Amino acid sequence: MQSKALLLAAAICAATPALAQDEAAPASCRPTQPFAQMDYRSVEPLPDGRVTFRLCAPDADNVRVVSNDLDPVIPAGFGGSERGLVMTRDASGLWSATTSQPIAADTYRYNFEIGGMKVPDPMAFTFSRERTGVDSTLEITGEDGAFQSYDPEVPHGMVSRIEYWSNTIGDRREAYVYTPPGYMNGSESYPVLYLVHGAGDSADSWTSVGHANYILDNLIDVGSAVPMIVVMPFGHTPPRAGVDMLANTDFGGDLIDDLIPYIDSHFRTQADADHRAMAGLSMGGAHTLAFGVPRPDLFGEVGVFSMGLGLRGPDDVANFEAANAAGLDARAARDEPVYYAMGTADFLYGSVAPTRAMLERHGIEVHYNESGGGHTWINWRRYLADFLPRLFR
Repeated sequence: MQSKALLLAAAICAATPALAQDEAAPASCRPTQPFAQMDYRSVEPLPDGRVTFRLCAPDADNVRVVSNDLDPVIPAGFGGSERGLVMTRDASGLWSATTSQPIAADTYRYNFEIGGMKVPDPMAFTFSRERTGVDSTLEITGEDGAFQSYDPEVPHGMVSRIEYWSNTIGDRREAYVYTPPGYMNGSESYPVLYLVHGAGDSADSWTSVGHANYILDNLIDVGSAVPMIVVMPFGHTPPRAGVDMLANTDFGGDLIDDLIPYIDSHFRTQADADHRAMAGLSMGGAHTLAFGVPRPDLFGEVGVFSMGLGLRGPDDVANFEAANAAGLDARAARDEPVYYAMGTADFLYGSVAPTRAMLERHGIEVHYNESGGGHTWINWRRYLADFLPRLFR
């Protein structure tokens, strides 16, 4: 009897370390039950303005936060420097990193990089499409960014995604269309702005990260901008030999011969040049230079953000002038100046002088907005907020 008790006690003692180890083992950050939810915040703004990022990835061995928009707080890796914000892993497999500096009030794109592969934040609620791929987005709210933030106290317009057939391209195309507050229940016709994104972006970029709809909602509410329709086309076309991305005649044909007629036939537009404008950033600025500036018969007002001529040398300007001389002279006859904006740290800043000189040679008035900063959405949102109140007055 005594030997049985001793054996039982020995068995219990032998099992105890294993039980203790099981109890001490940290739970995985990955839920194990069906339909269980993650219980961590992937983006947490801190009281001092810094931001903590988190990602549950127990099987990963190299994770970092990456963002071109947040450079230098999160290094973008330009010039061969290290890219991203390195994260550290806890025992549960939850990775985290906190920025060393505060992040200013604005909207930013970011992703996680896991073993060299960029992936969107699986816990994010908002996303922005690139030309290919998807970014997560975050908004840091504050007074400096309020102009582009959703305000529950103001009336809001609606953003619709449309599809249309392009005879120019021979394919289905998409665009996003902002209609102002009151459009859906009214009968009034509105002026139209055609607003084009940049080379790395997509048709939804001006709303998903550019917040053009919120910017216009807020301006309309205080009477700083007239109610208008904003059409945001897809600025890229299917690759084809001989088509230049910055002087894309396929895009120009689609815009003029397919998209504008579609919009005028499906929306309540004021379909004339006095009530039609065009603007764009970077590649979209190149599209505006090519298909908007020389066409005052189509676009009464135009805006070019972060783009210019002369990137390929002086022949770039000369060739543009030769191809568009009549249109440039016609533009000079209009009262509205060309709106032109560029940041002093933009890698395209050197194109400003030859572009302005070319416009001035043709007698075209220019409203030039030179800002600090570079080739970023931080600038483009502010250029748009400065440009919109000038339209259709």
